[in-house]
Amino acid sequence: MNVYLGGGYGGLFGLLVLVGDLYALFSIFGSNATVGKKVVWTLLVLFLPVLGFIIWWLAGPRARG
Repeated sequence: MNVYLGGGYGGLFGLLVLVGDLYALFSIFGSNATVGKKVVWTLLVLFLPVLGFIIWWLAGPRARG
């Protein structure tokens, strides 16, 4: 039994979340943060993909420029 929830943008939203999370993870791994901080930020982004990305965007470590 399939339930149609309407819209049609779920796939696009999921793809955008995936791309954003991958960008955040690469930036976290490329930063100068300590290993402990990298682990915490990585777990936050992995377990809370949307909220974790938003929190990382506002306060997370950035890759070296």
